[in-house]
Amino acid sequence: MAIRIKARGGEHVEGMMKRFKKLCEKEGLTKDIRRKEYYEKPSERRRRAARKSVGRKFRTDAPVGGR
Repeated sequence: MAIRIKARGGEHVEGMMKRFKKLCEKEGLTKDIRRKEYYEKPSERRRRAARKSVGRKFRTDAPVGGR
């Protein structure tokens, strides 16, 4: 899955880079690279996912209105 950018008429390199970065974000490429930057043991991955889900549960159970 290669991301290709073609130059539009009169487009500067900065504009092409901006479009390329946006496409990479949309494809989830940057998030995947950050996740795979260091090895994470499967047990650590499960533990992190469990902590994240607990935080999500507390946020959804919080009363609306702040009181």
